[in-house]
Amino acid sequence: MTDRIEIPETFPNPGDVRGKRVVLTGAGRGLGELLAHAFSRAGASVALVARTERDLKTVAAALPGPVLQFSGDVRDADFNEAVADGTVAAWGGVDVWICNAGISPVVAGPLKTDPQVWRDVLEVNLTGAFLGARAAARVMGKNGGSLIFTGSVLGERPARGLAAYSASKAGLVGMAKALALDLANGGITVNVVAPGWFDSPLAAGWKSNEKLEQAVLGHTALERWGRPGDLVGTYLFLASAAAEFVTGSVFNVDGGYLLK
Repeated sequence: MTDRIEIPETFPNPGDVRGKRVVLTGAGRGLGELLAHAFSRAGASVALVARTERDLKTVAAALPGPVLQFSGDVRDADFNEAVADGTVAAWGGVDVWICNAGISPVVAGPLKTDPQVWRDVLEVNLTGAFLGARAAARVMGKNGGSLIFTGSVLGERPARGLAAYSASKAGLVGMAKALALDLANGGITVNVVAPGWFDSPLAAGWKSNEKLEQAVLGHTALERWGRPGDLVGTYLFLASAAAEFVTGSVFNVDGGYLLK
């Protein structure tokens, strides 16, 4: 008997994704484009998934590493399965699947929310993520892997006009935790990255309105907008061997937005 912990000869390097085969949805612009660059520059092979083929070609042309392109709708179960099979055919497997595709229309409250808008948001943000996870789990099999969902702090602290979006992101957390249990026996981890408010084109309307900007920064403990480099490290960590014992967790990358 000893009360000393066994020290391994080597430790996994957080963020080391060299050689990883990564499927990334919503890859045509915004956060998806940022993640595509981060993973490709870190040595991963990246299968880009988006609805617009033109956007995919633009992103793919700028990446330094191996790339695949799949243009289609994440709401389509058959399309998700085709992405999984196409990636396996090209690269022999899938190690990481990042469900990042999402839409976030702002509407003027529930009475003016078209039911189809509600359905579209839930279908893309929640159902699309489930169908991607389902396809990923099938091809990962018993080899294990990492499923990462892009959530939002708005799933925990909603904003006016974003009932559908907030509901979809809150549902994503519940789904991820359930899938973490369902897929644990296969060595597949499931986690959520919930970004806060980042300086991006999507935030332009908020930044240009002093009252709205102060509403954001007044709730953010670090009192600034997030920068692109603040976000990618969490995804890289969850995709690396350093996170193999992390599952069913939500990582709020929000500068302390939920603290105030």
